[in-house]
Amino acid sequence: MAALRISWRNRVAAFAMFYAIVAIVAALVVQLETGRPWLALLTGAIIVAVMLLHLNRLHARIQSLYRALAGSVDSFRDGDFSFGIAWPHNDEVRELVAAHNQLGQTVREQRQALVQRELLLDTVVQNTPVAIVLIDATKRIVLGNLSARKLLGDGRRLEGRSFDDLIADTPPALRNAIAQNGDALFALGDGEDDDIIHLSRRRFRLNGRPHELFLLRQLTAELHRQEVQTWKKVIRVISHELNNSLAPIASLAHSAGEMLKRDQTARLPEALRVIEERARHLEEFIRGYARFAKLPAPRREAVVCGDMLRGLQEQFAFRWDSAHRDGVLMIDRVQLEQALLNLLKNAHEAGGAGEDVALEVRRLPNGWRLDVLDRGKGMSETVISQALLPFYSTKRNGTGLGLALAREIAEAHGGSLSLANRGDGGLMVSLSLPD
Repeated sequence: MAALRISWRNRVAAFAMFYAIVAIVAALVVQLETGRPWLALLTGAIIVAVMLLHLNRLHARIQSLYRALAGSVDSFRDGDFSFGIAWPHNDEVRELVAAHNQLGQTVREQRQALVQRELLLDTVVQNTPVAIVLIDATKRIVLGNLSARKLLGDGRRLEGRSFDDLIADTPPALRNAIAQNGDALFALGDGEDDDIIHLSRRRFRLNGRPHELFLLRQLTAELHRQEVQTWKKVIRVISHELNNSLAPIASLAHSAGEMLKRDQTARLPEALRVIEERARHLEEFIRGYARFAKLPAPRREAVVCGDMLRGLQEQFAFRWDSAHRDGVLMIDRVQLEQALLNLLKNAHEAGGAGEDVALEVRRLPNGWRLDVLDRGKGMSETVISQALLPFYSTKRNGTGLGLALAREIAEAHGGSLSLANRGDGGLMVSLSLPD
Protein backbone atom coordinates (compact mmCIF):
# COMPACT_ATOMS: atom_id res chain seq x y z
CA MET A 1 0.00 0.00 0.00
CA ALA A 2 2.83 2.40 0.87
CA ALA A 3 4.56 1.64 -2.43
CA LEU A 4 1.30 2.32 -4.26
CA ARG A 5 0.97 5.69 -2.52
CA ILE A 6 4.53 6.67 -3.47
CA SER A 7 3.92 5.61 -7.08
CA TRP A 8 0.78 7.71 -7.30
CA ARG A 9 2.45 10.70 -5.64
CA ASN A 10 5.22 10.54 -8.24
CA ARG A 11 2.62 10.29 -10.96
CA VAL A 12 0.68 13.34 -9.62
CA ALA A 13 3.92 15.31 -9.35
CA ALA A 14 4.76 14.46 -12.96
CA PHE A 15 1.30 15.57 -14.11
CA ALA A 16 1.58 18.80 -12.14
CA MET A 17 5.02 19.60 -13.60
CA PHE A 18 3.76 18.82 -17.10
CA TYR A 19 0.77 21.13 -16.76
CA ALA A 20 2.92 23.87 -15.21
CA ILE A 21 5.31 23.75 -18.15
CA VAL A 22 2.37 23.78 -20.60
CA ALA A 23 0.77 26.74 -18.79
CA ILE A 24 4.03 28.76 -18.83
CA VAL A 25 4.73 28.00 -22.49
CA ALA A 26 1.14 28.78 -23.51
CA ALA A 27 1.15 32.10 -21.59
CA LEU A 28 4.46 33.14 -23.22
CA VAL A 29 3.18 32.26 -26.69
CA VAL A 30 -0.03 34.25 -26.18
CA GLN A 31 1.95 37.21 -24.79
CA LEU A 32 4.27 37.23 -27.77
CA GLU A 33 1.52 36.76 -30.34
CA THR A 34 -1.04 39.24 -28.95
CA GLY A 35 0.95 41.51 -26.69
CA ARG A 36 -1.87 41.30 -24.17
CA PRO A 37 -0.72 40.25 -20.69
CA TRP A 38 -4.23 39.65 -19.41
CA LEU A 39 -4.91 37.15 -22.20
CA ALA A 40 -1.67 35.33 -21.36
CA LEU A 41 -2.70 35.17 -17.69
CA LEU A 42 -6.15 33.92 -18.65
CA THR A 43 -4.65 31.18 -20.83
CA GLY A 44 -2.37 30.09 -17.99
CA ALA A 45 -5.28 30.14 -15.54
CA ILE A 46 -7.40 27.98 -17.84
CA ILE A 47 -4.60 25.43 -18.18
CA VAL A 48 -4.07 25.39 -14.39
CA ALA A 49 -7.82 24.83 -13.88
CA VAL A 50 -7.76 21.89 -16.29
CA MET A 51 -4.74 20.58 -14.40
CA LEU A 52 -6.51 20.82 -11.05
CA LEU A 53 -9.60 19.11 -12.46
CA HIS A 54 -7.49 16.27 -13.87
CA LEU A 55 -5.51 15.87 -10.66
CA ASN A 56 -8.72 15.88 -8.62
CA ARG A 57 -10.08 13.03 -10.73
CA LEU A 58 -6.84 11.12 -10.29
CA HIS A 59 -6.94 11.71 -6.54
CA ALA A 60 -10.57 10.58 -6.27
CA ARG A 61 -9.76 7.43 -8.26
CA ILE A 62 -6.82 6.49 -6.08
CA GLN A 63 -8.73 7.28 -2.89
CA SER A 64 -11.53 4.97 -3.94
CA LEU A 65 -8.90 2.28 -4.61
CA TYR A 66 -7.39 2.83 -1.16
CA ARG A 67 -10.81 2.49 0.48
CA ALA A 68 -11.61 -0.66 -1.52
CA LEU A 69 -8.27 -2.25 -0.63
CA ALA A 70 -8.64 -1.33 3.05
CA GLY A 71 -12.17 -2.75 3.16
CA SER A 72 -11.10 -5.93 1.39
CA VAL A 73 -8.18 -6.45 3.80
CA ASP A 74 -10.52 -5.92 6.78
CA SER A 75 -12.87 -8.53 5.32
CA PHE A 76 -9.96 -10.97 4.91
CA ARG A 77 -8.98 -10.32 8.52
CA ASP A 78 -12.54 -11.16 9.60
CA GLY A 79 -12.52 -14.39 7.61
CA ASP A 80 -14.72 -13.16 4.74
CA PHE A 81 -12.99 -13.76 1.40
CA SER A 82 -15.98 -13.11 -0.86
CA PHE A 83 -15.07 -9.49 -1.70
CA GLY A 84 -13.24 -8.39 -4.86
CA ILE A 85 -12.19 -5.06 -6.37
CA ALA A 86 -13.27 -3.73 -9.79
CA TRP A 87 -10.77 -1.51 -11.64
CA PRO A 88 -11.90 -0.57 -15.16
CA HIS A 89 -8.83 1.55 -15.98
CA ASN A 90 -6.08 0.06 -18.11
CA ASP A 91 -3.02 1.20 -16.16
CA GLU A 92 -0.30 -0.24 -13.93
CA VAL A 93 -2.75 -0.52 -11.00
CA ARG A 94 -4.82 -3.03 -12.94
CA GLU A 95 -2.22 -5.75 -12.44
CA LEU A 96 -2.14 -5.07 -8.70
CA VAL A 97 -5.94 -5.28 -8.45
CA ALA A 98 -5.98 -8.50 -10.49
CA ALA A 99 -3.33 -10.04 -8.21
CA HIS A 100 -5.31 -8.99 -5.14
CA ASN A 101 -8.50 -10.53 -6.49
CA GLN A 102 -6.67 -13.72 -7.42
CA LEU A 103 -5.25 -13.93 -3.90
CA GLY A 104 -8.74 -13.60 -2.45
CA GLN A 105 -10.07 -16.28 -4.80
CA THR A 106 -7.24 -18.68 -3.88
CA VAL A 107 -7.69 -18.15 -0.15
CA ARG A 108 -11.48 -18.51 -0.53
CA GLU A 109 -11.10 -21.85 -2.32
CA GLN A 110 -8.60 -23.08 0.26
CA ARG A 111 -10.88 -22.03 3.10
CA GLN A 112 -13.85 -23.80 1.52
CA ALA A 113 -11.78 -26.97 1.12
CA LEU A 114 -10.65 -26.66 4.74
CA VAL A 115 -14.23 -26.21 5.93
CA GLN A 116 -15.29 -29.31 3.97
CA ARG A 117 -12.46 -31.33 5.52
CA GLU A 118 -13.40 -30.07 8.98
CA LEU A 119 -17.02 -31.07 8.39
CA LEU A 120 -15.91 -34.50 7.22
CA LEU A 121 -13.59 -34.92 10.20
CA ASP A 122 -16.28 -33.79 12.63
CA THR A 123 -18.77 -36.22 11.06
CA VAL A 124 -16.29 -39.09 11.40
CA VAL A 125 -15.36 -38.17 14.98
CA GLN A 126 -18.96 -37.72 16.09
CA ASN A 127 -20.25 -40.93 14.53
CA THR A 128 -17.38 -43.31 15.26
CA PRO A 129 -18.26 -46.12 17.72
CA VAL A 130 -15.11 -45.24 19.71
CA ALA A 131 -15.84 -42.87 22.59
CA ILE A 132 -13.51 -39.86 22.27
CA VAL A 133 -12.86 -37.35 25.06
CA LEU A 134 -10.33 -34.51 24.76
CA ILE A 135 -9.39 -32.51 27.85
CA ASP A 136 -7.15 -29.48 28.32
CA ALA A 137 -4.55 -28.67 30.98
CA THR A 138 -7.27 -27.63 33.46
CA LYS A 139 -9.04 -31.00 32.94
CA ARG A 140 -11.97 -29.33 31.24
CA ILE A 141 -13.53 -31.33 28.43
CA VAL A 142 -12.84 -29.72 25.06
CA LEU A 143 -14.47 -32.42 22.92
CA GLY A 144 -16.77 -35.35 23.60
CA ASN A 145 -18.31 -37.20 20.68
CA LEU A 146 -21.71 -38.91 20.57
CA SER A 147 -20.33 -42.25 21.77
CA ALA A 148 -18.66 -40.53 24.74
CA ARG A 149 -21.93 -38.77 25.62
CA LYS A 150 -23.76 -42.09 25.56
CA LEU A 151 -21.11 -43.94 27.59
CA LEU A 152 -20.23 -41.25 30.13
CA GLY A 153 -22.82 -38.47 30.11
CA ASP A 154 -26.24 -40.12 29.69
CA GLY A 155 -26.50 -38.52 26.26
CA ARG A 156 -25.79 -34.96 27.46
CA ARG A 157 -23.09 -32.66 26.07
CA LEU A 158 -19.71 -33.00 27.73
CA GLU A 159 -17.91 -29.89 26.48
CA GLY A 160 -17.01 -27.48 29.27
CA ARG A 161 -17.57 -29.98 32.08
CA SER A 162 -14.90 -31.04 34.56
CA PHE A 163 -13.42 -34.39 33.60
CA ASP A 164 -12.80 -35.35 37.23
CA ASP A 165 -16.42 -34.60 38.16
CA LEU A 166 -17.63 -36.61 35.18
CA ILE A 167 -15.48 -39.64 36.06
CA ALA A 168 -16.55 -39.50 39.70
CA ASP A 169 -20.03 -40.69 38.69
CA THR A 170 -18.81 -43.62 36.55
CA PRO A 171 -18.41 -47.29 37.64
CA PRO A 172 -15.33 -48.16 39.72
CA ALA A 173 -13.81 -50.25 36.92
CA LEU A 174 -13.60 -47.20 34.67
CA ARG A 175 -12.22 -44.99 37.46
CA ASN A 176 -9.55 -47.59 38.27
CA ALA A 177 -8.57 -47.90 34.61
CA ILE A 178 -8.13 -44.13 34.30
CA ALA A 179 -6.21 -44.00 37.58
CA GLN A 180 -3.59 -46.37 36.11
CA ASN A 181 -2.37 -43.47 33.98
CA GLY A 182 -1.92 -45.65 30.91
CA ASP A 183 -3.70 -48.00 28.52
CA ALA A 184 -6.02 -50.52 30.17
CA LEU A 185 -8.59 -53.23 29.49
CA PHE A 186 -11.59 -53.55 31.81
CA ALA A 187 -15.17 -54.78 31.99
CA LEU A 188 -18.36 -52.81 32.59
CA GLY A 189 -21.59 -54.51 33.53
CA ASP A 190 -23.37 -56.65 36.07
CA GLY A 191 -21.09 -59.65 35.75
CA GLU A 192 -23.21 -61.61 33.27
CA ASP A 193 -23.31 -59.41 30.20
CA ASP A 194 -20.16 -57.39 30.74
CA ASP A 195 -18.92 -55.02 28.06
CA ILE A 196 -15.18 -55.29 27.50
CA ILE A 197 -13.69 -51.80 27.09
CA HIS A 198 -10.19 -50.88 25.92
CA LEU A 199 -8.91 -47.52 27.19
CA SER A 200 -6.04 -45.78 25.45
CA ARG A 201 -4.78 -42.28 26.24
CA ARG A 202 -2.34 -39.97 24.52
CA ARG A 203 -0.84 -36.64 25.57
CA PHE A 204 0.10 -33.93 23.07
CA ARG A 205 0.25 -30.17 22.66
CA LEU A 206 -2.48 -28.30 20.83
CA ASN A 207 -1.98 -24.61 20.07
CA GLY A 208 1.02 -24.72 22.37
CA ARG A 209 -0.97 -26.06 25.34
CA PRO A 210 -0.97 -29.59 26.81
CA HIS A 211 -4.02 -31.75 26.08
CA GLU A 212 -4.91 -35.38 26.73
CA LEU A 213 -6.99 -37.63 24.50
CA PHE A 214 -8.99 -40.59 25.86
CA LEU A 215 -10.25 -43.32 23.50
CA LEU A 216 -12.72 -45.89 24.87
CA ARG A 217 -13.44 -48.74 22.48
CA GLN A 218 -15.96 -51.51 23.12
CA LEU A 219 -14.38 -54.86 22.25
CA THR A 220 -17.22 -57.14 23.35
CA ALA A 221 -18.54 -57.96 19.88
CA GLU A 222 -15.04 -58.37 18.44
CA LEU A 223 -13.95 -60.62 21.32
CA HIS A 224 -17.09 -62.71 20.98
CA ARG A 225 -16.43 -63.09 17.27
CA GLN A 226 -12.81 -64.06 17.90
CA GLU A 227 -13.94 -66.46 20.63
CA VAL A 228 -16.34 -68.20 18.25
CA GLN A 229 -13.64 -68.42 15.56
CA THR A 230 -11.19 -69.85 18.09
CA TRP A 231 -13.66 -72.47 19.26
CA LYS A 232 -14.39 -73.45 15.66
CA LYS A 233 -10.70 -73.84 15.02
CA VAL A 234 -10.21 -75.85 18.20
CA ILE A 235 -13.06 -78.16 17.21
CA ARG A 236 -11.62 -78.60 13.72
CA VAL A 237 -8.15 -79.43 15.08
CA ILE A 238 -9.47 -81.84 17.71
CA SER A 239 -11.84 -83.50 15.24
CA HIS A 240 -9.03 -83.94 12.72
CA GLU A 241 -6.67 -85.42 15.29
CA LEU A 242 -9.31 -87.71 16.78
CA ASN A 243 -10.30 -88.98 13.36
CA ASN A 244 -6.66 -89.59 12.44
CA SER A 245 -6.21 -91.73 15.56
CA LEU A 246 -9.62 -93.35 16.08
CA ALA A 247 -10.15 -94.42 12.46
CA PRO A 248 -7.05 -96.67 12.32
CA ILE A 249 -7.70 -97.89 15.88
CA ALA A 250 -11.23 -98.95 14.94
CA SER A 251 -10.03 -100.54 11.70
CA LEU A 252 -7.20 -102.46 13.38
CA ALA A 253 -9.44 -103.56 16.26
CA HIS A 254 -11.90 -104.99 13.72
CA SER A 255 -9.05 -106.69 11.87
CA ALA A 256 -7.71 -108.16 15.14
CA GLY A 257 -11.14 -109.56 15.91
CA GLU A 258 -11.31 -111.22 12.50
CA MET A 259 -7.84 -112.67 13.01
CA LEU A 260 -8.93 -114.24 16.31
CA LYS A 261 -12.01 -115.71 14.70
CA ARG A 262 -9.88 -117.31 11.98
CA ASP A 263 -7.14 -118.24 14.42
CA GLN A 264 -4.66 -116.15 12.41
CA THR A 265 -2.64 -114.68 15.27
CA ALA A 266 0.65 -114.13 13.46
CA ARG A 267 -0.16 -110.52 12.55
CA LEU A 268 -2.01 -109.80 15.79
CA PRO A 269 1.01 -108.33 17.72
CA GLU A 270 1.67 -105.82 14.93
CA ALA A 271 -1.97 -104.70 14.92
CA LEU A 272 -1.93 -104.30 18.71
CA ARG A 273 1.35 -102.37 18.50
CA VAL A 274 -0.13 -99.87 16.02
CA ILE A 275 -3.27 -99.53 18.17
CA GLU A 276 -1.10 -98.79 21.21
CA GLU A 277 0.98 -96.28 19.23
CA ARG A 278 -2.09 -94.40 18.01
CA ALA A 279 -3.63 -94.46 21.48
CA ARG A 280 -0.48 -93.01 23.04
CA HIS A 281 -0.33 -90.34 20.33
CA LEU A 282 -3.91 -89.41 21.10
CA GLU A 283 -3.14 -89.37 24.81
CA GLU A 284 -0.17 -87.03 24.26
CA PHE A 285 -2.30 -84.80 22.05
CA ILE A 286 -4.99 -84.46 24.74
CA ARG A 287 -2.33 -83.93 27.43
CA GLY A 288 -0.86 -81.08 25.36
CA TYR A 289 -4.20 -79.31 25.22
CA ALA A 290 -4.65 -79.83 28.95
CA ARG A 291 -1.24 -78.31 29.70
CA PHE A 292 -2.06 -75.27 27.62
CA ALA A 293 -5.53 -74.82 29.12
CA LYS A 294 -4.48 -75.39 32.75
CA LEU A 295 -1.04 -73.81 32.95
CA PRO A 296 -0.52 -73.07 36.67
CA ALA A 297 1.14 -69.96 38.02
CA PRO A 298 4.93 -70.39 37.93
CA ARG A 299 6.64 -71.45 41.14
CA ARG A 300 9.86 -69.50 40.96
CA GLU A 301 13.11 -70.82 42.31
CA ALA A 302 16.79 -70.13 41.73
CA VAL A 303 18.00 -72.30 38.83
CA VAL A 304 21.58 -72.42 37.58
CA CYS A 305 21.51 -71.87 33.84
CA GLY A 306 24.17 -74.49 33.06
CA ASP A 307 22.40 -77.24 35.00
CA MET A 308 19.14 -76.65 33.15
CA LEU A 309 20.72 -76.55 29.68
CA ARG A 310 22.79 -79.71 30.27
CA GLY A 311 19.55 -81.46 31.17
CA LEU A 312 17.95 -80.26 27.96
CA GLN A 313 20.89 -81.54 25.89
CA GLU A 314 20.03 -85.05 27.04
CA GLN A 315 16.72 -84.76 25.15
CA PHE A 316 17.64 -82.58 22.14
CA ALA A 317 21.06 -81.94 20.67
CA PHE A 318 22.07 -78.29 20.32
CA ARG A 319 25.20 -76.18 20.38
CA TRP A 320 25.90 -74.01 23.40
CA ASP A 321 29.08 -72.10 24.14
CA SER A 322 28.62 -72.47 27.92
CA ALA A 323 28.42 -68.69 28.32
CA HIS A 324 26.69 -67.65 31.54
CA ARG A 325 26.65 -71.26 32.71
CA ASP A 326 26.83 -70.01 36.30
CA GLY A 327 24.02 -67.49 35.79
CA VAL A 328 21.05 -67.85 38.10
CA LEU A 329 17.50 -67.61 36.74
CA MET A 330 14.47 -67.07 38.98
CA ILE A 331 12.06 -69.36 37.14
CA ASP A 332 9.70 -72.31 37.32
CA ARG A 333 12.18 -74.88 36.00
CA VAL A 334 9.59 -77.40 34.84
CA GLN A 335 7.64 -74.80 32.86
CA LEU A 336 10.67 -73.14 31.30
CA GLU A 337 12.18 -76.51 30.31
CA GLN A 338 8.88 -77.37 28.63
CA ALA A 339 8.94 -74.07 26.71
CA LEU A 340 12.55 -74.60 25.58
CA LEU A 341 11.86 -78.21 24.60
CA ASN A 342 9.05 -77.00 22.35
CA LEU A 343 11.37 -74.44 20.74
CA LEU A 344 14.20 -76.96 20.28
CA LYS A 345 11.79 -79.51 18.80
CA ASN A 346 10.58 -76.91 16.29
CA ALA A 347 14.19 -75.98 15.46
CA HIS A 348 15.04 -79.62 14.66
CA GLU A 349 11.89 -79.94 12.53
CA ALA A 350 12.62 -76.69 10.62
CA GLY A 351 14.43 -78.57 7.85
CA GLY A 352 18.04 -77.57 8.48
CA ALA A 353 20.86 -79.78 9.72
CA GLY A 354 20.47 -80.89 13.35
CA GLU A 355 23.98 -79.71 14.24
CA ASP A 356 22.99 -76.18 13.22
CA VAL A 357 20.53 -75.86 16.12
CA ALA A 358 21.97 -73.57 18.79
CA LEU A 359 20.87 -72.03 22.06
CA GLU A 360 22.47 -68.74 23.06
CA VAL A 361 22.12 -67.15 26.49
CA ARG A 362 22.45 -63.38 26.75
CA ARG A 363 22.49 -61.16 29.81
CA LEU A 364 20.19 -58.12 29.60
CA PRO A 365 20.26 -55.04 31.87
CA ASN A 366 17.18 -56.27 33.74
CA GLY A 367 16.98 -59.93 32.88
CA TRP A 368 17.96 -62.74 30.51
CA ARG A 369 17.35 -63.69 26.89
CA LEU A 370 17.52 -67.22 25.52
CA ASP A 371 17.74 -67.46 21.71
CA VAL A 372 16.98 -70.75 19.91
CA LEU A 373 18.45 -70.65 16.40
CA ASP A 374 18.17 -72.95 13.40
CA ARG A 375 19.19 -73.01 9.74
CA GLY A 376 15.82 -73.93 8.26
CA LYS A 377 13.81 -72.01 5.69
CA GLY A 378 12.62 -69.36 8.13
CA MET A 379 9.11 -67.95 8.00
CA SER A 380 7.25 -65.46 5.85
CA GLU A 381 6.06 -62.23 7.46
CA THR A 382 2.47 -63.52 7.35
CA VAL A 383 3.38 -66.72 9.19
CA ILE A 384 5.48 -64.84 11.77
CA SER A 385 2.54 -62.54 12.54
CA GLN A 386 0.32 -65.57 13.33
CA ALA A 387 2.76 -68.22 14.53
CA LEU A 388 2.24 -67.39 18.22
CA LEU A 389 -1.55 -67.73 18.02
CA PRO A 390 -2.98 -70.90 19.60
CA PHE A 391 -3.87 -73.69 17.13
CA TYR A 392 -2.05 -72.01 14.22
CA SER A 393 0.33 -74.41 12.52
CA THR A 394 1.93 -74.80 9.10
CA LYS A 395 2.79 -78.44 9.79
CA ARG A 396 0.57 -81.15 8.38
CA ASN A 397 0.19 -82.90 11.76
CA GLY A 398 0.92 -79.91 13.99
CA THR A 399 -1.37 -78.87 16.84
CA GLY A 400 -0.38 -75.20 16.86
CA LEU A 401 0.29 -75.31 20.61
CA GLY A 402 4.09 -75.49 20.89
CA LEU A 403 4.89 -71.82 20.31
CA ALA A 404 1.65 -70.68 21.96
CA LEU A 405 2.50 -72.63 25.13
CA ALA A 406 6.07 -71.27 25.12
CA ARG A 407 4.72 -67.72 24.86
CA GLU A 408 2.22 -68.42 27.64
CA ILE A 409 5.02 -69.63 29.90
CA ALA A 410 7.24 -66.63 29.04
CA GLU A 411 4.45 -64.14 29.74
CA ALA A 412 3.53 -65.94 32.99
CA HIS A 413 7.12 -65.21 34.08
CA GLY A 414 6.70 -61.54 33.10
CA GLY A 415 8.72 -61.98 29.93
CA SER A 416 7.98 -62.32 26.22
CA LEU A 417 8.54 -64.48 23.16
CA SER A 418 9.41 -63.16 19.71
CA LEU A 419 10.34 -64.58 16.30
CA ALA A 420 12.61 -63.18 13.61
CA ASN A 421 14.24 -64.49 10.45
CA ARG A 422 18.03 -64.63 10.53
CA GLY A 423 19.84 -62.58 7.93
CA ASP A 424 21.86 -65.52 6.61
CA GLY A 425 19.00 -68.03 6.71
CA GLY A 426 16.98 -69.72 9.40
CA LEU A 427 14.87 -68.55 12.33
CA MET A 428 15.62 -67.10 15.76
CA VAL A 429 13.11 -67.51 18.58
CA SER A 430 13.91 -65.24 21.54
CA LEU A 431 12.55 -65.91 25.02
CA SER A 432 13.11 -62.95 27.37
CA LEU A 433 12.84 -63.24 31.15
CA PRO A 434 13.08 -60.52 33.82
CA ASP A 435 15.26 -60.91 36.90
